[in-house]
Amino acid sequence: MTNVLEIQPVSGPVSGSIRPPGSKSLTNRALVIAALAKGTSLLTGVLDSRDTQVMVDSLKRLGLKVEQSTADRTVRIEGCGGRPPATQADLWLENSGTSIRFLTALCALGHGRFRLDGNTRMRERPIGDLVTALRQFGISVDCELGNDCPPVIVTGNGLTGRTISINANLSSQFLSAVLMAAPCADGPVEIRLAGEMVSEPYVEMTLAAMRQFGVSIDRPQPGLFRSTHQTYHATDYDIEPDASAASYFFGLAAVTGGTVTVEGLHANALQGDIQFVQALEQMGCQVTWNADSVTVRGGSLHGIDIDMNAISDTAQTLACVAPFATGPTRIRNVAHMRLKETDRVTAVVTELRRLGLTVDEHPDGMTIHPGALHGGTVATYDDHRMAMSFSLLGLRVPGILIADPECTSKTYPNYFEDMNRLCASAK
Repeated sequence: MTNVLEIQPVSGPVSGSIRPPGSKSLTNRALVIAALAKGTSLLTGVLDSRDTQVMVDSLKRLGLKVEQSTADRTVRIEGCGGRPPATQADLWLENSGTSIRFLTALCALGHGRFRLDGNTRMRERPIGDLVTALRQFGISVDCELGNDCPPVIVTGNGLTGRTISINANLSSQFLSAVLMAAPCADGPVEIRLAGEMVSEPYVEMTLAAMRQFGVSIDRPQPGLFRSTHQTYHATDYDIEPDASAASYFFGLAAVTGGTVTVEGLHANALQGDIQFVQALEQMGCQVTWNADSVTVRGGSLHGIDIDMNAISDTAQTLACVAPFATGPTRIRNVAHMRLKETDRVTAVVTELRRLGLTVDEHPDGMTIHPGALHGGTVATYDDHRMAMSFSLLGLRVPGILIADPECTSKTYPNYFEDMNRLCASAK
């Protein structure tokens, strides 16, 4: 932890507006769907980060023609009409869960042998439920190390229409991956959900993005998805700002008692994480929904008891707002966070305790008890969300240092510059 960034406290409420970069979740979904489409699509508002860079690189290795302008935030993709051109490829996905899971299903549509791998943490992240689902299509998919984690070997031969079941209680990305590939099968596909599903708004996001490219999935009853053979049609698609990233700026308003407007998001945004503001509203903030922006005004904060299963990517943000509330905050039903870039439950509990708080760890979440925070170095575990969420503490508490701040390059390379620009008037 030799590379650290000290967060400078602000002297008063922070007020201003900001537009975060494009959604990582939408960017990677749009890249996959555009790659499968017939014709050439233009994506605008594209996020340029490590997670999206490994996706673009992998699509090129699969034989897709992809032209990216990082300056213009655009990507032009010549789609493959449902069948990746390459007959073999080695794909390196670092620690991008969306990339390795979506591309595993995409490779199943190909004809050839494909190997997908990542860094040490990626080799600990489960993918077995997706592998099991894809095997039901009659193709060969194996975890190379025999542990239901990457590396994954896919011997693709296209998908045949049939009924399959899938478990999405560890990650909704498994279901999203199969949903995006299903219309390219040679016949009707029926997907039955086995058990409970986590992070359901992300599946809704997937289905909405698919509709933008001309494909619809029938949902005759809960837990059942039906797809006929369909063709994705190329389109111009604008990617909205990242709602998960916006949570840090909404949190900034909450912890400083300021007023922050996030531009480009609204009540009908595709990303479920925009509902994070409702948690802040429960804690005492005021929320104003505008036609193309959302404003949060900080207030007197009090602790809450909240189920964050559907918006778990913002649970760390709330955990770093909670220390400034009166009374404890209980975050529930986020056990699947333990399988993310790091075990996010234990990581948050450990680092809040390191800074002087009493925090109870539960199998499905945590309880944060407000108290006297002190300075210290926050370990970030190569997890971008640890770095960004814990930066909020440093706006109120002197001496907070963020270790490995560059880890934010995974989804938001310029986060600290944007945060400092927004806070400049209050320092």
